[in-house]
Amino acid sequence: MIDRPLFLAVTALIVIGMVFSYSLSAYTVLLFNTQPYHFFLRQFIAGMAGIVIMWALARQSPEKIVTPVGFTLLLLSALLMVALPFLPEQFAKEVGGAKRWIRLGPISLAPVEFFKVGFVFFLAWSFSRKVLPRHMARDRQNRYTIKEELFIVLPYFIVFVAIMFIIAIFQNDLGQVIVLGGTLLVMMIFAGSSLRFFAFSILMALVAFAGFIVTSPHRIERVKGWWFMLQSFLSKIFPQWAAKVPRVDLAEEPYQVSNSLHAIHHGGLFGTGLGNGVLKLGFLSEVHTDFVLAGMAEEIGIVGVTVVVLLIMFVIFRLLKIAGRSEKPVYYLYCVGMAMIIGLAFLINALGISGVIPLKGIAVPFLSYGGSQVLALSIGMGLALSMSKRARL
Repeated sequence: MIDRPLFLAVTALIVIGMVFSYSLSAYTVLLFNTQPYHFFLRQFIAGMAGIVIMWALARQSPEKIVTPVGFTLLLLSALLMVALPFLPEQFAKEVGGAKRWIRLGPISLAPVEFFKVGFVFFLAWSFSRKVLPRHMARDRQNRYTIKEELFIVLPYFIVFVAIMFIIAIFQNDLGQVIVLGGTLLVMMIFAGSSLRFFAFSILMALVAFAGFIVTSPHRIERVKGWWFMLQSFLSKIFPQWAAKVPRVDLAEEPYQVSNSLHAIHHGGLFGTGLGNGVLKLGFLSEVHTDFVLAGMAEEIGIVGVTVVVLLIMFVIFRLLKIAGRSEKPVYYLYCVGMAMIIGLAFLINALGISGVIPLKGIAVPFLSYGGSQVLALSIGMGLALSMSKRARL
């Protein structure tokens, strides 16, 4: 039986995303001189298509669709990501120094969003054949050493380095690399890797990410902006300590996060009312995308955002429940991976807009404006719903 609560929760999130794609895009519509319903209509079409695709996939037999759909997403999106830097401007316009979207007339697609779902399937498919059986064959008292575990997962690390190069260098998108890297590490744990190897992998990942930051001027500025805001906040609590710490020299003030915090504060508990937010009027650029949670907090308040957070958590819980009841290892690992993709993206965005960590430019799953992420996640959730029919009751 299909997991209907999961389907309904995802559908609710997609509908909420449609509503706020209209409510929060008021200034952007004027800025780009588009029709009042421009962003809403595009999100509505993508959302409705996503819901239909999700339900259509859910009704299919997982034995027939999971593998072909998973590998198609992986291979096709990987080829498109490699080809993006070499496509002419009419097919891949450069934005922010990188080409991330393929444009076909009025349609724009971000291959990386579909790649994330395909990558999760690939890891689940491969781990269930290569990694999980090896760990299960070993007695608990006779675990692999870190060196032995490294040799087992070395091919995956090599593949991930290639992915990291394509996304972080060609597309200038370190945030997506962090989501994929975190998902890889968590899935390794669920496939049987030890906690000490997990800690070792985290350490290596931190070194790699630090390297990407220090070699990129705009990422250095982003970290400095985060540290500037953190110093400003701590100076109110520990003024003597703050006076002794040198202030960072910024190229520009981190106004985005500052205005994001103002929006959250202005919304209070119950918000200013749907459509009545003021920080979206030019103070937060394109608030309906990366800063959608801040815009929502201003209009529906902390209480409304809490409901949305609970919906996200419910989706993750249902995915993990399907994973725990799945008899096939590939289904088990896939659902864990999808839960991590959604959870990590949401957490990174929420912490970024609140100033806890540097901004990463990660979309909020199902809620941020963008048809690619809605369609890709809908396909991913459709596969998980199909798998739910084989889960033990």
